[in-house]
Amino acid sequence: MNLVTQLQIPAVLLTAALAVTLPAKLRAQTPPAAHPGEAEHAEHHWSYSGATGPEHWAEEDPQFAACGEGKRQSPIDIEHPTVKALPPLEFDYRAEPLAVTDTGHSFQVNAPAGSGGITVGGERYELVQFHFHRPSEETIGGHHYAMVAHLVHKNAKGELAVVAVLIRQGEANAFLKPVFDDFPARGKTEASVAGASINVGEFLPKDRGYYTFDGSLTTPPCTEHVRWFVLKHWVTASPEQIQQFATRYPHDARPTQALNGREVDATRD
Repeated sequence: MNLVTQLQIPAVLLTAALAVTLPAKLRAQTPPAAHPGEAEHAEHHWSYSGATGPEHWAEEDPQFAACGEGKRQSPIDIEHPTVKALPPLEFDYRAEPLAVTDTGHSFQVNAPAGSGGITVGGERYELVQFHFHRPSEETIGGHHYAMVAHLVHKNAKGELAVVAVLIRQGEANAFLKPVFDDFPARGKTEASVAGASINVGEFLPKDRGYYTFDGSLTTPPCTEHVRWFVLKHWVTASPEQIQQFATRYPHDARPTQALNGREVDATRD
């Protein structure tokens, strides 16, 4: 996931690039990280291609070792999931001020306290930030979507949960318009829209069935034991909106990783 900044689960437990410190601290990093954790390793350059691409992330810093040695890495290809009676994902988002951050790896909107979150099986996670990847990092039966948004959440214990919203090319997306229209200019790290606010709940597809698995951050330090929820149903963005993102970030997706025996569960709907 590219993506507060990338929350890395603190060294004790606890970053898609999420090291979890307090959300306020994460938002204060300059330049902010793509996920919680990335900011603390800003001196180590990484990218999505070449000598600093995904296959070399583990070489950049001993704390990135999981990127090469981890057995529960994300993203994954979702194929033949096990259908189960899973608890519903309950979304409870509230409007937040619109400020778009260029992390150097993606565009990200950091969520201040009180922006709401999700509840699943009685466990509450608060929204920390959301960011984008092109194409989608997760694949369904080997198929990439045009983009994906990763909604990053954290519970009271500092554990992470990410909701992935797949984006297919199609009709223009009203929620994305103010976000994509106000990307920071080149050379700037943040663009705020005076008086503007957004509610992430307006971005979600109507149907909320999901795939779920135990995974990791999708950017360094690739911290594991991140709870993933990939929504089965997608939203759309127009070709023009997708190109707005691609102009700055034509490709910011980590390749899919081996399952290594993990099971992927799916809701019945």
